Amino acid sequence: MDGKFEALVLAPEAPYPAVGGGPLRTAAIVEYLARRAALDVIVFREAGAPDPRGGRLSELARHIKVIELPVHSRARWARLVRNLRRCLQGVPPLVDRFAGFEKQIAAGLEGRRYRLAVVEHFWCAPYGGLLRRFAERLVLDLHNVESVWHERASRVELWPISVMHRRFAAGCRRLERFWLPRFWRVLVASGADATQVRGIAAATKACVYPNTIPYREAPRRSEQEAVIFTGNLEYLPNVAAVRDFAREIWPRLKERRPGLEWWLAGKRPEVVARYVAGADGVRVWGEVEDAVELLARAKVAVVPVQSGSGTRVKILEAWAATTPVVSTSLGAEGLGAIAGQHLLIADTPGEFVEAILRLLECGDLRTRIGEAGRSLYEREYIWEAGWRRLDQCLSPDEL
Repeated sequence: MDGKFEALVLAPEAPYPAVGGGPLRTAAIVEYLARRAALDVIVFREAGAPDPRGGRLSELARHIKVIELPVHSRARWARLVRNLRRCLQGVPPLVDRFAGFEKQIAAGLEGRRYRLAVVEHFWCAPYGGLLRRFAERLVLDLHNVESVWHERASRVELWPISVMHRRFAAGCRRLERFWLPRFWRVLVASGADATQVRGIAAATKACVYPNTIPYREAPRRSEQEAVIFTGNLEYLPNVAAVRDFAREIWPRLKERRPGLEWWLAGKRPEVVARYVAGADGVRVWGEVEDAVELLARAKVAVVPVQSGSGTRVKILEAWAATTPVVSTSLGAEGLGAIAGQHLLIADTPGEFVEAILRLLECGDLRTRIGEAGRSLYEREYIWEAGWRRLDQCLSPDEL
């Protein structure tokens, strides 16, 4: 898009600090638009969260409107009650959380007109009808394909949670069929997501805009005797991954490699504490300031995820650290990685154990896989590479 123009971003969570998949993806779009447009931002804030009007966002955005969300308990029982209610009502999670703020949004936009408005996450897609009054072109940035996310979750969760996810998947699919074709562009994280979106709503103008992270120099590797899993430890696919790794993979690894440690790093470690309680050799770091630096201190990064959608930022961070990765096929989905070159693929517990042991036992293989991942990160998965894709996706001539 040529020249300066007026742009708006509507986001359900603050993009800064840019830590974790969701904030990093939104931050990359904010940074891109701020270089090309007079940018306004509307962002929701959870009770007690830092004020997003400070820091980096205030340097980039002309106007920032914060919408305060009501108090929302994160306790397990409260989540269960909410999801039972949603299941009975047929309303997908988080779509209801961010609904009902039309008056506040309209008041913040009164008298303004934008060439482009970007809605972050499908949860806020229903505001597309309102934003059409203020913007020439509407873009929806899908961090995940929500119906696929819930359908996959239903495969790894036990009854009755699996039933809830199947119902949520159906509810998301109905909303996706309605909303996706109504946006000028729908940004998706990978070609796999684009195929899924077009299968749901064929008229959707899906455009691949990959997840990326800021460029950084490769940190010095120290290679301690450890494997590492990073990510938001209350995020359902990560919770299931930790649970399954603790039950089916870690005991076999520990038996074969007694001095090995398993590191867990990410926010809300208390959510997965029950799965690793009493396990020998597990070190829980919790939320760390620099995941890439910590990844560079481990010999292998493990991504045993069996559900989810989009692409895994944890793999990009491991590649940035030059740390070799062992992942499931689903974990590596959409990244264009070649198995055996950029990472190792393992889809059963036995395969996972053997793949990790191969890397632990062969320094040359660790180096080769780690450096290939680093090269792919530098070429395809830094912010500047993503912005080149956005130049194509958001061009007025792009059909």
